[in-house]
Amino acid sequence: MKLYKRTHMCGELRKENIGEKVVLNGWVAKRRNLGGLIFCDVRDKTGITQVVFNDKIPQDLFEQADSLRSEYVVGIQGVVAERESKNPDLPTGDIEIIADDMILYSKADTPPIYIKDDDNVDDNLRLKYRYLDLRKKKMQDNLTFRHNLTKLARDYFAENGFTEVETPMLIKSTPEGARDYLVPSRVNQGHFYALPQSPQTYKQLLMVGGTDRYMQIVKCFRDEDLRADRQPEFTQIDLEMSFVDVDDVIEVQEGFLKRVFKELKGIDVQTPFPRIPYDEAMERYGSDKPDVRFGFELQDITDLVKDCEFKVFTDAVAAGGSVRGICITGGAQHYTRKKIDKLTEAIRSYGAKGMVWMKVAGEEVSSSVNKFFSQEQLQEIAAKMGAADGDLILIVSDKNKVVFDALGFLRRHIAGELGLLKDDDYKLLWVVDFPLFEYDEETDSYQAMHHPFTSPKEEDAELLKTNPIAAKANAYDIVLNGVELGGVLRCDGGPPGVRFDGAPCVSRHLAAAPGDDPAFLKALRPVGLGKLRGRGFGQHIQHDLQCAHVVPEVFLFETFQVFVLPGGHAGPGLCDLVGEDGVFHALLHAAGIPFIGQFFANLDGLQPLVDPLVGIALLEIGFQRPLDG
Repeated sequence: MKLYKRTHMCGELRKENIGEKVVLNGWVAKRRNLGGLIFCDVRDKTGITQVVFNDKIPQDLFEQADSLRSEYVVGIQGVVAERESKNPDLPTGDIEIIADDMILYSKADTPPIYIKDDDNVDDNLRLKYRYLDLRKKKMQDNLTFRHNLTKLARDYFAENGFTEVETPMLIKSTPEGARDYLVPSRVNQGHFYALPQSPQTYKQLLMVGGTDRYMQIVKCFRDEDLRADRQPEFTQIDLEMSFVDVDDVIEVQEGFLKRVFKELKGIDVQTPFPRIPYDEAMERYGSDKPDVRFGFELQDITDLVKDCEFKVFTDAVAAGGSVRGICITGGAQHYTRKKIDKLTEAIRSYGAKGMVWMKVAGEEVSSSVNKFFSQEQLQEIAAKMGAADGDLILIVSDKNKVVFDALGFLRRHIAGELGLLKDDDYKLLWVVDFPLFEYDEETDSYQAMHHPFTSPKEEDAELLKTNPIAAKANAYDIVLNGVELGGVLRCDGGPPGVRFDGAPCVSRHLAAAPGDDPAFLKALRPVGLGKLRGRGFGQHIQHDLQCAHVVPEVFLFETFQVFVLPGGHAGPGLCDLVGEDGVFHALLHAAGIPFIGQFFANLDGLQPLVDPLVGIALLEIGFQRPLDG
């Protein structure tokens, strides 16, 4: 088949090209026959150019042009001319191509979906005809944006001393809060590889091996239910750093995001980003990933109603809960009783049993609980909420978690209904100082709140012995407009219960081991098992990967500190294998005596940390007590 070598893409031509002989290749978007003139819009991934066939061309070419239909694939040769009726909606709207020749590469049947962005086609139909859906400008723009982001990420992190390393895709199963995808081995019948949920093990090996700063744009897999913010396979920007603290990690990430917004969106974002403590985020926004583009902040009215006659409020307070609300500016008119009932039903999925509403009309306050409160009491509540004429107040009472979850949902849901979520308004912030643990009433045990491998803040380490629920974690999340872009953690080892003794600089490290014989721990690679109660720490590791299915919106960063001990040996605790059965494995690979290390490696031949040449020389380490859930 004859082929025209294109000179330009369809979206590139401008007035400066008038008079040039050009060749375009692409798809027919639209054809119009006006008698002596045939107009044809030709499209490729860059845009659309109008092509004109007039009566000066040979008759057979004119007839062939008249036979064109949507999605025919063509090559056009002609001269660029200025359009008489310009189209300001198109970048190429000032010009057109006066065709003098054409090649029809391929005909097409009537497409089952329209090739345009606003077609409102069912997603199942889009996926069935994905090759057609991908022709849409929006989809091509997304692919181009992802390409540009990937290139920018590689350039930025290379400039900041990161080495891109491709880690293995077939690994031993190391469950991290979700099920692994398993791949059967043909060579070793009955054995399986796993597809990685993250390169966690290998990047820590790289740190121990002296890579210092690693990055990878990596595919990850999770065999779990499909959700809007959780996909079975996704791509993440994966980082690891040595010899850094929290501020170093945050600085690197903020620099990256600042460049992303500037170069890809043309937006200057101010750094450093605000940092909001977890407790403040919950108190003000009811969420650990707050959207701060609008108000509707939570207000605590517990003190005002703790002695009222409304039993729902007083029972919640007596049970250790709270009574809180949000004030919707101008919401009284917008939200009818029917709409409020729908909101009440919606928050039941968050554990809320109901909701109280109040409307302010001048000096009067009406409410769903009028019979339990005097007008003076209602006005006092409205004043505490900062309500004015025409405002709507929504109140929830229950355990704090229920109250926060319900109101956190309501404020963002209502903001969306009121058109307050502006797509061109970008609010970046950090949520810091997460609690290390949360108490699970079902299992009657403490659970890692954010990530099982997060260390406590140094000043809170002693609280692990006296009041662990009060301890704060070295964990911090970056949030954009109510979406967690990535979890950022400082991984200093394993869960609490045992600490290293022997070297002052690692005394705050946490790990697990089977015994308390320092001589044994001096050179061997023990595999310690500690049974965790309830769900186990592994259940919460998912928090560091939220929204990781979209590269432009996801950034996972974890730091892993390698400590230099006296004698020049590195001695971090490598933690791995948090099983779904609640068994925690802490792996300490000591290469001081390689043949002994190899002996233990042979016992667990698929363990990624088995290489005795990539090890850690440990000083004498004593364990104070065994791991306890």
